[in-house]
Order: sequence, then structure tokens, then C-alpha cells
Amino acid sequence: MAALTELNKTGTVPAGTQRIVVSVDAMGGDLGPATVVAGLAMSARANPGIAFILHGDRAELDGLVAKHPELAGRCDVRHAEGVVTMDDKPAQVLRSGKNTSMWSAIDAVRDKEAEVCVSCGNTGALMVLSMMRLRKLPGINRPAIACYWPSTNPGGFNVMLDVGADVRADEMDLMQYALMGVSFARNSLGLARPRVGLLNVGTEDHKGRSEIKAAAELIQDAAESGTFEFIGNVEGSDIPSDKVDVVVTDGFTGNVALKTAEGTAHMFKGFLKAAFTATPLSRLAAMFASTSLKRLSARMDPRRVNGGVFLGLTGTVVKSHGSADPTGIAAAVQLAHDLARSGFNDKLAARVAYVPVARQDDADKDAEQDTASK
Repeated sequence: MAALTELNKTGTVPAGTQRIVVSVDAMGGDLGPATVVAGLAMSARANPGIAFILHGDRAELDGLVAKHPELAGRCDVRHAEGVVTMDDKPAQVLRSGKNTSMWSAIDAVRDKEAEVCVSCGNTGALMVLSMMRLRKLPGINRPAIACYWPSTNPGGFNVMLDVGADVRADEMDLMQYALMGVSFARNSLGLARPRVGLLNVGTEDHKGRSEIKAAAELIQDAAESGTFEFIGNVEGSDIPSDKVDVVVTDGFTGNVALKTAEGTAHMFKGFLKAAFTATPLSRLAAMFASTSLKRLSARMDPRRVNGGVFLGLTGTVVKSHGSADPTGIAAAVQLAHDLARSGFNDKLAARVAYVPVARQDDADKDAEQDTASK
């Protein structure tokens, strides 16, 4: 807790403002630590009560932090020699990554020096290290990655999970994802009674694999508590709709859907740009529509929803896109800040506390086998 004490002494925090400390893997990411620090400066301007523990090369980070007056007195730099690269295999990092910035950033949350960890680094390595250093919550068989999905709902977003933590999921896993997704939606989107849908190849009850059908029954039973509404099966076209708030699926399907949506959005952005620059007349039309186009561009900007949250662990970890720019970094940090301020992880632990822990040993063995094979 020494770092927290020092940050509280040196930072200027308005009276009554809750101090939130975010642990940041400053060396993870495609664009380097300068981009990460620039994103932290943007976040610091927006959040007077935020402070950071930065992990990485001290000499480089001290120089970068000094360029941003907003970060003065709000950063504790922890030196870490190693960096987890995008090509490193999770098993390799687990064996020899103790001196890396990613490992150090997660340990700050484990040691209660920070409320949440943010990293732009290798997703597989981050998940494995988070599981091993933070451990799973009691009752959780497989953690999940939840993300915001732009939608036509009044709040502008839905929640989808799992989007890549584990390619497998049986009926119990899917039910746990539903409970975790409900807690995430309630605390991050302010939804009192989220609507949960189970992603399937059709909305009919008889559609889908056996585990999907079994999961639907389990989720419906859990919904009888009255804290959320289960609307049944949903299809891919429903993911961005106002029909549902939380979309539940396995990590394989969720990740494919996420990457497909990102690629499609990028393609249509290119089509739109080409259409408005094709001829002098179209360029003139673009000038008249510039305000609407800027509004549409902001609505479709993936940086606004940057950050997948690892759910089901004893601490909160936010995974930013590896290619995130300062705006994307700031969005991921904002998400981390908001979750920490709401006490999200304690609420999540309470929600899943009653989930049966049968098959926990089997799930641990599966996780170990998956790690060994990577």
C-alpha cells in the first residue's frame, strides 16, 4: 500500500473525490509506451481522482511522464526489464515472464496496490497470467472476456461475452457468463434489469447444440430471481439491436463475430470515403454533409468502445486493443476507472457466489492443458 500512500500525498485531489489507482502495463501495445502515456494524460485530464502505477522501463517512462503536466504527482513508475511481445506464447510467459511489465502490472492488483489493471499486450498471455496470479472467483469454471457492442439501445451499447477467453463453453459456463454479463451491464451501463439473450442459429427453442438448449434452461431458472430477464435465443443480427442488453456465447463464436464486425465496419468506412471522394460533385456533397458525417464517424469510432474486461477473476483486468492510439487508451482506462469506482468486482463475486462449483477441478485441468499446448 506504500504506492497508494505516496500517490495520495503528491496528487491534488478535490475534497470528497475517491482516489482510483490503475495499474498499467506501459510496454504492451503496438504503438509503444509514448502512446500509452499520452492516453493516460487524456484520462488524467478527465478524471481528477485517478492515479497510475506504470510498469516498464523506468528511464523511458520517467521521460515520457515528464512531458505531460497532467500526470505530475499521479504516477508511480515501477521498473520492469522484460516485455511480453505479441508473438510470445502464454506458456512461455508463464514460465519466464516474472520480470515483465505485464506480470508486474497484474501483481499490483493482486497485492491490493491498485484496483484494476490495463494492458494493450498479448491477449493469451494476459489471460493466463491473470488467471494464475489473481485466480478465479469461487464458483467460476472459466473466466470470460466481455466487451461493449454498439447498438440501437438508448445507451448506445450492448454487452457481449465471451469474445475470446476460452473457445469452449458448456451449459454451466454459459449460465455463468450470463450472470457475469448481467453484473457487468448493471454496473457499467446502469441497467437495473438487463435483458439476456443466448446466441444461437435461430430463435426457436429446438435450435442449436445440446449445451445451448441446456444453458437456456439454466439461465431461465436463474432469471426467476427477478434480477434480469431472459429473452431466449437471439441471432447474429440481434447483437447490435435494441432487443437485448447482454448477448451470451462461447469464446470461439464471440471472437469470430467481433473480428467480423470490426472488419465490416472498416470496409464500409472505406466504401463511404471512396463514395464521397469519387467525383467533384460527390466531394461537394460531402462538404454539405460534413456535420452529419462527423457525427456518424464518431458513432462508428471503435476507439470509443476500446477495452475488453476479464470477468470471473479476483481482480479486474481490462484488455485494450494492441493498436490503440491515445484516444483508445483513454477509453480503456475510463472503463477501468468506472468499474473500480463502482466496486464492480465485489458485486460480481456476490452475484456468482451461489453458482455450483462442481467440475471446478476438471475446469482447472482443462485450463492447464490449454496453457501447456499454447
